[in-house]
Amino acid sequence: MDTLIETLRWIHIAAGTLALGLAPAAMLTVKGGRAHRRWGRIYFWAMAVVGSTAVALGLWRPQIFLALLAVFSFYLAFSGYRALFRKRLAQDRGPRAIDWAASLVTLSACAALVVLGLLRPGPSWERVGAVPVVFGVLGMVLSGLDVWKFARPSVDANAWWFAHMAGMLGSYVATVSAFSVVNFTFLPTAVRWLWPTAIGVPMITLWITYYKVRFRQSARSCVEATRAGRV
Repeated sequence: MDTLIETLRWIHIAAGTLALGLAPAAMLTVKGGRAHRRWGRIYFWAMAVVGSTAVALGLWRPQIFLALLAVFSFYLAFSGYRALFRKRLAQDRGPRAIDWAASLVTLSACAALVVLGLLRPGPSWERVGAVPVVFGVLGMVLSGLDVWKFARPSVDANAWWFAHMAGMLGSYVATVSAFSVVNFTFLPTAVRWLWPTAIGVPMITLWITYYKVRFRQSARSCVEATRAGRV
């Protein structure tokens, strides 16, 4: 059994390293291009391996905090990937059972993070302080918003784009956080966990806002050009 756990640990490390290195390649290539799709697909499956091995290791040790956090971290990549997948469907672009299940499971896992983070039932919870509460609240907000959007789909034709960006970039913030926790031991525990989120969330928000403005201006230009052509 020790051999199995050690094997899972090395698979987890290898997949995490691959995801950490590949994400910039996807981010810096032309959106929708062949290279972007290829690197994004590899990144997603690397994150799937990271998430599944993290849950297995977290439950075996056991370190419930890490297992619950792994559910949230993978959900970010999953939701981003599924947003693009649903957009590509020729018919019925709405959420499927797997989308509902993933969001509800994540909502439950993040609620557990908040409760356990407040109760701090053991030394491992004491060591991480407010970190579980911060991630739990963030995860509840994001997964809860997804449930809301599933029930009340947006009329914005570009909603899938923003969901894809938020999910994939958010999962990369989680990957950077894991790297920071393992390697930046000179920082206080809470700082090691939270600085990528403190920097990443505003940057993602600004990037999405940039595209919203850009798409809005493009749509306005198309309308004006159409009106001018009719005159």
